Amino acid sequence: MKTRIFTISFLLLMSVASFLPFPTTTLLCLYAAIFRPPWFHRVVNEVYKSKVFD
Repeated sequence: MKTRIFTISFLLLMSVASFLPFPTTTLLCLYAAIFRPPWFHRVVNEVYKSKVFD
């Protein structure tokens, strides 16, 4: 649940930051895609670990 709240709050922050003239969301996505930092891998694992698939 902690990861879910963190992810939702981060996405809300990024949506607010997208109104700035600097493309923060695009740069963050490029950074995560190119360098694959450890925190990104942990967040993805936490999100999909708690998901129940039918």
